[in-house]
Amino acid sequence: MTEPQPIAPPANDPLAGVDTASHAAPAHAAAGDVSLKRNLSLALGALGVVFGDIGTSPLYAMRETVLATKIGDLPGPFAVFGALSLIFWALIIIVTLKYVVLIMRADNNGEGGVLALATLAHRSPKIGRRIKATIGFGAILGLALFYGDGMLTPAISVLSAVEGVTVGQHSLEPLVMPVTLIILVGLFLIQSRGTARIGRLFGPVMVVWFIVMAIMGVSWIVHAPQILKAVSPYYALQLVITEPWTAFVALGSVVLAVTGCEALYADMGHFGRTPIRMAWGFALCGLVLNYFGQGASLLINPHHADTVFYSMAPAWAHYPLIILATLATIIASQAVISGVFSITRQAVQLGQLPRMEIRHTSMTDYGQIYVPRMNALLLVGVVLIVLIFRSSSNLAAAYGIAVTGVMVIDTFHVSLVAAKQWGWGVRLAVVVFGALGLIDVTMLLSNMLKIPQGGWLPLAIAAGVFVVMETWRIGRRAHLERIRSESMPMNLFLERADKTPVRVAGTAVFMSARNDIMPGALLHNLKHNKVLHERVILCNVTVEDQPLVPAEKRIEVEKLGKGFYSVRIHHGFFETPDVPRALAEARPFGIVVDVDTATFFIGHETLVPGEHPVLGRWRTWLYMQLASNALSPARFYHLPPNRVVELGTQVTI
Repeated sequence: MTEPQPIAPPANDPLAGVDTASHAAPAHAAAGDVSLKRNLSLALGALGVVFGDIGTSPLYAMRETVLATKIGDLPGPFAVFGALSLIFWALIIIVTLKYVVLIMRADNNGEGGVLALATLAHRSPKIGRRIKATIGFGAILGLALFYGDGMLTPAISVLSAVEGVTVGQHSLEPLVMPVTLIILVGLFLIQSRGTARIGRLFGPVMVVWFIVMAIMGVSWIVHAPQILKAVSPYYALQLVITEPWTAFVALGSVVLAVTGCEALYADMGHFGRTPIRMAWGFALCGLVLNYFGQGASLLINPHHADTVFYSMAPAWAHYPLIILATLATIIASQAVISGVFSITRQAVQLGQLPRMEIRHTSMTDYGQIYVPRMNALLLVGVVLIVLIFRSSSNLAAAYGIAVTGVMVIDTFHVSLVAAKQWGWGVRLAVVVFGALGLIDVTMLLSNMLKIPQGGWLPLAIAAGVFVVMETWRIGRRAHLERIRSESMPMNLFLERADKTPVRVAGTAVFMSARNDIMPGALLHNLKHNKVLHERVILCNVTVEDQPLVPAEKRIEVEKLGKGFYSVRIHHGFFETPDVPRALAEARPFGIVVDVDTATFFIGHETLVPGEHPVLGRWRTWLYMQLASNALSPARFYHLPPNRVVELGTQVTI
């Protein structure tokens, strides 16, 4: 990976444009007011986008945890206090301490997420090649697990909300599956239209959701205030000491209460660290009050364990609560879908996945993107999951493995950052993150018990994604190496450039994957057409291991002589490469390109398996399928269609 380039603060940084130096009191107060208003506005947006997943966990997390800890037919006080204490301290230790306080410090130029954290950890000084290889492996594995989570979250969230209609009305149970499928299919169908307008409603709806949950919780806590004693870790420890196996199994359900914690970190670049922390304070209050209210309800009515969330509401509020819960779960699903689109764009830019079409659905919000191919795959996957598992209780058995896997990977990566970049030193980092990692690993092992009941599903999805990504990465490397071995070195070609019989007027831009060899398209054009343009630009697009690249470092231009220029365009992995725009803005770098009159040459390669393929037979076939279905370079780099010339060639791999 390349060395990090210093970049300007992201545009959505709450402190961007605010002078932090000392000012006169009135100016400082005004700036503080503006900053506070901006942070509050961003916090409201974060509630709608970031906290949808973890905010809808009360629909099923307490139910599954209590049922896992009960001894006998009904959950008694021992099970209720133990389960509630485990959930409370999971929210405090895993989400608040680890993610909100510690991991969110590890921002990659303002951005977060498993890829951003991996690239940040990769830059750590004085780490060996094995550690760097482990970081790379962890990044790919984390991506694969994220896709598994992305398919499960919409299914379990919407199912759990719609199942509310069956509380006291078992005759409506046949409607659960059709209604769930209609909602999910409709959600995926509107993705191509963008979610900017709907997104404006997300924040206020989630504010109402958290307030309603808090009110529901308080209304039951006042009837059984002794439930507040579960704040003490004594009850969690008592469960662990008295019933160690029961507690271990219960951890597989406790993790349901912290699903979505990765989103707090992944969306940091969209909202900023401070607004997310402010929003989490509000969300945590609503979650804790509701969980304790569920605990109080179970102390009074233990036979309501299967429907504890909806049983808290009075009869007149039952159906309005179902509608609100359905809206909240749609928001949670939308947040996950948007996260999958975002992580797909990063993976494509970093060469971990084949090129795909990425559409921007908003003129003002850069994060509003739509990836048609991934949307279709998610739709098919989510529908199949709903049809296979049929209930949120069944899906709970499949949920958790992907989440805890990503948590383990994040803890490992941030421990390297703390030890090598924060100045903690190895000992302190091992003590702090070793303890946090032990919790993560214990939860992961507990979730492994779910494999026979459905935990195999996210693992199967992750394994499939991992194989595809590794095949593409290794295959692409072998592919480019074969092209390099069969191409002419740039310096050798330039020595012979004067022998070209004809130079025609105009500018030719040749897209090249490497900047040390001549593009195959140029050699084929010269071989068949016997001409070169007066000015030849060899264009190479490089994606850096940072989210954004500043304008002043966007382009590197090198004059090679004899009318040849080497242009390297730098993009961050959160950006979409646009070659014509970059070339049009290249004047300050020493080259003027009229995009409307230039001709863009790209190679169209036909892959043929060799006698002894590097990847083996079946992986070579898979790579060829991936390559053949990859988006055309002309569309991926936004080249003008009427100015593109494709020249075909055959490559043996």
